[in-house]
Amino acid sequence: MDRLARRLGVPDAVVIGLGSMLGAGIFVVFAPAAAAAGGTGLLVALALAGFIAFCNATSSARLAARYPESGGTYVYGRERLNPFAGFLAGWGFVIGKTASCAAMALTIGAYLWPGQARLVAVLAVVAVTAVNLRGIGKTAATTRILVLLVLAVLALVAVVGATSVSIDRIDQPGGTARGVLTAAGLLFFAFAGYARIATLGEEVRDPQRTIPRAVPLALGLVLVIYLILGVVAVGVLGADRLAASAAPLADVVGAVGLPGLEWVVRAGATIAVTGVLLSLLAGVGRTTLAMARQRDLPAGLAAVHPRHQVPHRAELAVAAVVILVVVLGDVRGAIGFSACTVLVYYAITNAAAFTLGREPERKLPVQALAVAGLVGCVLLAVNLPLSSVLAGFGVLALGAAWYALRSARR
Repeated sequence: MDRLARRLGVPDAVVIGLGSMLGAGIFVVFAPAAAAAGGTGLLVALALAGFIAFCNATSSARLAARYPESGGTYVYGRERLNPFAGFLAGWGFVIGKTASCAAMALTIGAYLWPGQARLVAVLAVVAVTAVNLRGIGKTAATTRILVLLVLAVLALVAVVGATSVSIDRIDQPGGTARGVLTAAGLLFFAFAGYARIATLGEEVRDPQRTIPRAVPLALGLVLVIYLILGVVAVGVLGADRLAASAAPLADVVGAVGLPGLEWVVRAGATIAVTGVLLSLLAGVGRTTLAMARQRDLPAGLAAVHPRHQVPHRAELAVAAVVILVVVLGDVRGAIGFSACTVLVYYAITNAAAFTLGREPERKLPVQALAVAGLVGCVLLAVNLPLSSVLAGFGVLALGAAWYALRSARR
């Protein structure tokens, strides 16, 4: 069986995690989250989503250290629960993240050239796939550059916006409890990238040491950044204006009287989303590889390029599907749909981690965190917008039906 080369250390793994998360939350989901929960509710939802993500990160890190293979929870579900649980996790991840890739690509198009958003999106997918096909080392190096540029732009927004933050705008009546849960489910979409480190587990050096360090470090850094930007966005724009904004951070800069800097923020948004797309396509390709190895997807997709050590057929297949969705689909509801399937994915992660039992050498109550993560994922998933819940669970049901039919034929 072809194996992938172990080339990633802690810094590279953290960078890939940052590149997977930074951008989606700040540039995409802050507005709908504010519409669901209000100003104060948005911050509460952000903290809740961060806590559940921390629970999931702890479970993911434990499992990835035990099973350092490509595929993430697809592998963990198979090994710790049963083959169907693994299949359902992998199916949900591939379908949900493919929709996310299309949404990110269309976001790039909307920022760069709104009149030709689909064309730009297709070109972005082709360019990012070309980078990934050169090898995971190229992916990490490119992501490192993108992360540094994005951090610079976000620091600019935070510093400029901090001068005009109003406590009165933040301290407004929040939304309902259901609204906070809905917002938390949408915001969870912004944290999901930390598991890309685990998904790439077969390419990490010394995974028992690297993964448990890199996952919580990347997640902690992003949570701090999100909280700072969340306070600035709500404090400058207020909940109503934030909810209606198509480009919240650009509007923050414009609201403080510096409209000339808006183009810098828009460029930063494009860079951030490109980083998300880069790591997303890599992660989906690796999960597709793992599923193909087990014949849950066509076996031909399990090939690894002899020179670049990447799952080239899987990545090309994923890119082709993403381009099809970009050309024919609509990004409306894609975030909610993706969040629903990914929350189910992490529910399975926590269930698998619980079977590892207690680990006395760990200071954290890992079993309690696994239970909290499982309950939290289910709670957030069912409180997403109804259309997202129906679409997400509908696709999961189709996958389950395919699995049952295939098993019966075997």
